[in-house]
Amino acid sequence: MSLRGRRVIVSAGPTFEDLDPVRFIGNRSSGKMGFAVADAAARQGAEVVLVAGPVALPTPANVTRIDVRSAAQMHAAVLAALPADVYIGAAAVADFTPRAVAPGKIKKQAGMDTLVLELVRTPDILAEVAVHPRRPRLVVGFAAETDHVEQYARGKLEKKQLDLIAANRVGVAGSGFESDENALAVYGRDGFERALGPAPKIQLADNLLELISTRLG
Repeated sequence: MSLRGRRVIVSAGPTFEDLDPVRFIGNRSSGKMGFAVADAAARQGAEVVLVAGPVALPTPANVTRIDVRSAAQMHAAVLAALPADVYIGAAAVADFTPRAVAPGKIKKQAGMDTLVLELVRTPDILAEVAVHPRRPRLVVGFAAETDHVEQYARGKLEKKQLDLIAANRVGVAGSGFESDENALAVYGRDGFERALGPAPKIQLADNLLELISTRLG
């Protein structure tokens, strides 16, 4: 199957939520899976927009890259890139961000044994894209979980009204964040289920895009 003539938006990597000019809240996402997905879509002939969090990865060939840092910036960039035939939300977007960013470095004070941060929810990009007036034909999410992978993935699939979700276990050696290999379990709201891998992430990306291409018809 081919994605020639299709427009695909991919979000990849982590987001960094600044506490002050020096520190931030982040996560261990390397962006490798999302970049592999963008590369695979481009090689299948799609027009690809890659919204990338702060990662040190080269831009895949024939891909338009938009660099962002925070969840709010990623949210704005993804919505601005619509419409599309497919949105693949492979980014590990922060669920919470500091209510306010300190203008200067937060300093330790004498007798200061704890630091309390007030965090607020970030926009839910996947859920918003799934109900957007310019909703893509297919909205595909990712679920990185440490346990109960299928249960949490299926819950996210239904709650956010996605078409497909690709789930993987993180926190184990040889897969997930920072690794060049992974294994995915893909679930659909129509009862679809398929296991992919373990395999190199570029191969998994090809396999996932083949599934997406087939479902687009």
